Amino acid sequence: MQDRPLPTPIESPLLREAVGDRIRHGFFTRNGGVSEGIYAGLNVGIGSNDDLDRVMENRARVAAWFGARPEKLATVHQVHSPEVFVVDETYAGERPQVDAMVTTVPGLVLGVLSADCGPILFADGENGVIGAAHAGWKGALTGVLENTIEAMLSLGAARDRITAVLGPSIGPASYEVGPEFVERFLGFDASYQAFFSPSNKPGHAMFDLPSLTVKRLRDAGVTADSLDLDTYPDADRFFSYRRTTHAQEPDYGRQISAISIRED
Repeated sequence: MQDRPLPTPIESPLLREAVGDRIRHGFFTRNGGVSEGIYAGLNVGIGSNDDLDRVMENRARVAAWFGARPEKLATVHQVHSPEVFVVDETYAGERPQVDAMVTTVPGLVLGVLSADCGPILFADGENGVIGAAHAGWKGALTGVLENTIEAMLSLGAARDRITAVLGPSIGPASYEVGPEFVERFLGFDASYQAFFSPSNKPGHAMFDLPSLTVKRLRDAGVTADSLDLDTYPDADRFFSYRRTTHAQEPDYGRQISAISIRED
């Protein structure tokens, strides 16, 4: 494997304690990459307009942090769906249109991309099953979290052994939404009013996506928590779709959160 500088991701103490040394994970920031300009740093978004060679080098650095070859980094074409892809020994780089992955295969690195939406890493260290999910408001509401857990159970995980951690995502102080957004959620479950607070803009509200995500995970019977990191105000460490939109920039980068079972 080619020697290259490695980025330094954020690790969850909860997840690390739950799984021990058998499983490695990292919530990567934008630091430690080779992209430039509005993509400066570790942009891993193949769907961005960044130089593809730079994106592939950034992805190789992420894989190398896990001690893996670049082709062992599995990501998907995320479409804000509740669908889950089971990654097995036949994986050959395919990118189905889904928003979560699960596996029991050591050496594969499961990665989800984000730029405000929630990246969630799952692990059952005792039974050797891992997962990674991308959950914005639509995915969280339509079941991608629960579906990821069910897919892990189908591979031999135990519900009470699964730990899930939400990484850097847009926080409640940064996510203003309109009345139709609030109505959609309250139509689904009136108790979801708890995830909205008043905005300075009449008729609007501030939405707490992280708290909703963690509640859905805990309601599904797994141990869950959040890193409590807001992507929007922290331009030094995180890409943010909403911040880019407000700045009227033409495009944005994506950070990655990833997890892998160590090979013996």
